[in-house]
Amino acid sequence: MASLFRDRTLGYSRRDSTTAASAAVSTMSLGSGATSSSRFSTSSSALSPLPSPFPDLTPSLSTTDLRETAYEIFVASCRTSTGKALTYIPSNSSDRSPSPSPSASNSNSSSPSMQRSLTSTAASKMKKALGLRSSSSSGIKRTEGSPGSGGKPKKPVTIGELMRIQMKVSENFDSRIRRALLRITAGQVGRRIESTVLPLELLQQFKAADFTDQREYDAWQKRNLKVLEAGLLLHPHMPLDKSNSAAQRLRQIIQAALDYPIETGRNNESMQVLRTAVMALANRSSDGSLFDSCHWADGLPLNLRLYEILLEACFDVNDEASIIEEVDELMDLIKKTWGILGLNQMLHNICFSWVLFNRYVATGQVETDLLEAADSQLAEVAKDAKTTKDPSYAKILNSTLTAMLGWAEKRLLAYHDTFDAGNIESMPTIVSIGVSAAKILVEDISNEYRRRRKGEVDVARSRIDTYIRSSLRTAFAQLMEKADSSRRASRHQPNPLPVLAILAKDVGEQASKEKEIFSPILKRWHPFAAGVAVATLHVCYGNELKQFVSSITELTPDAVQVLRAADKLEKDLVQIAVEDSVDSDDGGKAIIREMPPFEAEGAIANMVKDWIKMRIDRLKEWIDRNLQQEVWNPQANEGGFAPSAVEVLRIIDETLDAFFLLPIPMHPALLPDLMSGLDRCLQYYVSKAKSGCGSRNTYVPTMPALTRCTTATKLWKKKDKTLNTKRNPQVATMNGDNSSGVLQLCVRINTFHRIRTELEVLEKRIITLLRNSESAHVEDFSNGLGKKFEISPAACIEGIQQLSEAVGYRIVFHDLSPVLWDGLYIGEPSSSRIEPFLQELEKNLTIISNTVNERVRTRIIADVMKASFDGFLVVLLAGGPSRIFTQQDSQIIEDDFKSLKDVFWANGDGLPVDIINKYSTTVRDVLPLFRTDAESLIERFRLSTLETYGSSAKSRLPLPPTSGQWNPTEPNTLLRVLCYRNDDAASKFLKKTYNLPKKL
Repeated sequence: MASLFRDRTLGYSRRDSTTAASAAVSTMSLGSGATSSSRFSTSSSALSPLPSPFPDLTPSLSTTDLRETAYEIFVASCRTSTGKALTYIPSNSSDRSPSPSPSASNSNSSSPSMQRSLTSTAASKMKKALGLRSSSSSGIKRTEGSPGSGGKPKKPVTIGELMRIQMKVSENFDSRIRRALLRITAGQVGRRIESTVLPLELLQQFKAADFTDQREYDAWQKRNLKVLEAGLLLHPHMPLDKSNSAAQRLRQIIQAALDYPIETGRNNESMQVLRTAVMALANRSSDGSLFDSCHWADGLPLNLRLYEILLEACFDVNDEASIIEEVDELMDLIKKTWGILGLNQMLHNICFSWVLFNRYVATGQVETDLLEAADSQLAEVAKDAKTTKDPSYAKILNSTLTAMLGWAEKRLLAYHDTFDAGNIESMPTIVSIGVSAAKILVEDISNEYRRRRKGEVDVARSRIDTYIRSSLRTAFAQLMEKADSSRRASRHQPNPLPVLAILAKDVGEQASKEKEIFSPILKRWHPFAAGVAVATLHVCYGNELKQFVSSITELTPDAVQVLRAADKLEKDLVQIAVEDSVDSDDGGKAIIREMPPFEAEGAIANMVKDWIKMRIDRLKEWIDRNLQQEVWNPQANEGGFAPSAVEVLRIIDETLDAFFLLPIPMHPALLPDLMSGLDRCLQYYVSKAKSGCGSRNTYVPTMPALTRCTTATKLWKKKDKTLNTKRNPQVATMNGDNSSGVLQLCVRINTFHRIRTELEVLEKRIITLLRNSESAHVEDFSNGLGKKFEISPAACIEGIQQLSEAVGYRIVFHDLSPVLWDGLYIGEPSSSRIEPFLQELEKNLTIISNTVNERVRTRIIADVMKASFDGFLVVLLAGGPSRIFTQQDSQIIEDDFKSLKDVFWANGDGLPVDIINKYSTTVRDVLPLFRTDAESLIERFRLSTLETYGSSAKSRLPLPPTSGQWNPTEPNTLLRVLCYRNDDAASKFLKKTYNLPKKL
């Protein structure tokens, strides 16, 4: 057996400290609590492994106990299979151990693989296959006496010696176990080691004298008894009946021996009782037959824990994160323990996967090659899982993969916290491990999965989807906290950003980071990883935004900032989702459906519309309130227009400024709403301002009934009373209402004109404001829709027209009534001519000229002229019974009318001739009738009536109705001239034809 660890001469080890490491192990105490040197203890304590996935063993077995037992099994399993006795040959270096010189003649009986020396040229096929890096040292480093240090060269150690050092076993412990194995095999030549219960045989081989003191011996004996308890009673190969007498006996022996050490001599009775109980349990079978091998260390999970310790010996004691270069040869020897431990390749694969994975975790998660190696081993595990349905294997597989998956998912469910620029290279492997473990657990272990069609479940994609959504929800919560902290930190600064605006910016950066860093990694398992990521961020931010929008009661700068930031964020997220899903079957529609629109623009638009409505309502209330107080007095109003109009225009100007100062991205789209509201307000102002002011019809008197006039009777006073009672009822109201006097009406006309003029200025200013708006585009200027006042300009024009006519007809038919109705042509025309009327008319025209804006002056004077002409005709054709004309009076009438026109012509300084001619056409056409004789008038009347009424008028001429539209060919006009003609022929015709009275 000594040859297993004997130095060879085939080459030097790549280790740099053979002697130092050996010496360190040699000085380890043999007690259960102190078998490691201080250097090994320090190294081991630095590891932070995960809890073992294998079920707990008895708490009485310490890690040191398991390690020493595992080493004993390793050494026993590596004995030669030829049946020859093992020869004990201790180390021959005097500076390494004081043991006696070995017997070289027995070296050939040791295991060839154990005898193989370590060479510096050895290359590990296993490490290459697993992608593991080469360690800086091999097994044991050279000491100062190594060839590379200039001291005395040391011969390379064997693999057996390397395993001893790797498992931190002292030379004394190693020598003792080898001596025991020599004695055991000497008495059992030809028997396989699997047919031996190693702890039982070891107990019988040693006495207290073989140890440094009694305490060490007692600890050693208790350890072996606890191993028997664990392997035969607590974790047996086969289920153990509680009534089994051997088990009961063994339990009693162990309990007693733990208090008082037992005698272990070969012929000792207590030892014989122990052997009988142990062998009865170790050789049990399900059918009652005896096994040809003993089962004392192959029960789950004891065998896996022991094997795990052996596999961990593959890691360099000087570099805990590196597997030794000699792992191929060492693994061959470790696999020889499968017979005793009851293992196979499948269990090896799952154990080795766990050991690689756990070592990566324990060494600080730095060596990603360990993780990649574990991932590579999992690929083998996945193949194994599909070939067996063994429940014991499935149980171990489940616990191991669950532990690995749990660790991986703890990081992947919040991978934004786990990975950064320093460790991002490990993420693909961790994801691969998580996905592989999940797939095996779901596809090969889960009964539910088997009941469903496999095509319905994409485990990898489902897990990645879960990782993305979970991690981004966590990341979003952290961004929320960060944004809130930023807001609090900047609350004393001018114009601090709202929390959700800060959050939108951070979420956008997170989405970009996701797209650039994480999604390319996750895309291997989920083709639309980036789309899922941005959809998750979109939903998270959308929930916060929805609460924010529901709490907004008015448009504020903060609200607009948030909504604009949200709108930009949404566009960025949707762009990423669309780009990521361009190759999908549905073109990304499924992802987009997961992203309910923020409708930030809609929210902004609604708030702006509310803002517009509030402003319009306030303006309308202001108009109502101020128009009630307006006096329309030209003396009180500088400029000749109402102060209320100036204020309305100022408010509109300020409203436009405020609108374009709103930090919104949609000024062109919402401008029509504002313009429409302002337009309606101005229309309302004009309508309110002109209401109650009357119109042309308000002042034109009702035409009196036809009557025959006499020259001697002067009934104008009585007639005037009749006319007044028949006027429009509004006239009586207006007579005492100073607000509708001529001056007041002129101020209103000036006001309407001022509003209309300012609207053109406002429209130009709106275009300028729109051009300066960052949200405007070229097409926004291609048409005038929504940028002009549509109804208020027309309302102003209509108001000016209505009030201008009202001014003219009020002056003529109301204010100048005494000189027109009461004076003109009353009695004798020659003594009551038009001069008084013209004098008063000129005074009014002067007032108008001094009051009204020159841009509307001509129109008003023209309306006064038109009213004067109409009044002149009314006097001639409907002046009542106090007026009567002869044919000779026509010259007076024509001269008076010329004088009337001259007032408006004003020697060329008044109205243009063409306007005067236009409005005087009717009068000029009618006046020749007053020069025509009665017979001719009667004949023209007959012909006109027949033309109008046809053959029905031949027997009796009908009385034509009064239309008010005077015309020399119109029957009613001709008839009225006859009624006011002082002529017998006319009187006879009227009496005969219509029996008209000579007085009313």
